[in-house]
Amino acid sequence: MTRSDLETLSRLLHQKHELDARIAAIVGRPAQIGHVGEFIASKIFAIDLHASASHKGSDGLFREGPLAGQSVNVKWYAKHENVLDISLGAVPDYYLVMTGPTPVVWTSRGGNRPWLIEQVFLFDAAALIADLQALGVKVGVASGVRKATWSAAELFPTAASPLLTFSPEQRHVLSLFGANGAPAP
Repeated sequence: MTRSDLETLSRLLHQKHELDARIAAIVGRPAQIGHVGEFIASKIFAIDLHASASHKGSDGLFREGPLAGQSVNVKWYAKHENVLDISLGAVPDYYLVMTGPTPVVWTSRGGNRPWLIEQVFLFDAAALIADLQALGVKVGVASGVRKATWSAAELFPTAASPLLTFSPEQRHVLSLFGANGAPAP
């Protein structure tokens, strides 16, 4: 890496810090993928977030619809890698998982993890954990979840799960965060 590379990197990081500050001003929390994902999910899925970002087990409660009053842990993964972080210490009623694209190459070398929402999934947490344990899967950080289980839990873009339905407006807003997202201002 040359001095020129370091100077360019320094400028880019300063630009990133400015963008992060603007994002934090909107979401009310640091511009990290988890916090931003919780904010997006709260607006699209009518979730009342807990006042504390460190609430044990869940990020909030569904405000309306068939899941009203149910706790939810929101996850946003930049890539869909068929893994889910699950804590057995405090299990929510549901996991709402937003993912970016499925990686074509399974290495991070030279890659990028853009914050995109290409798919959304909703898992009944107790049923998922029981299924994983029955299969002998170690439940915890990066628990491997079968592709068929992901497919059955999909809400967006394919509506396979009957747990929650979307309005055309919700689908439109979700699509803004995909690879073909919002038009430039």
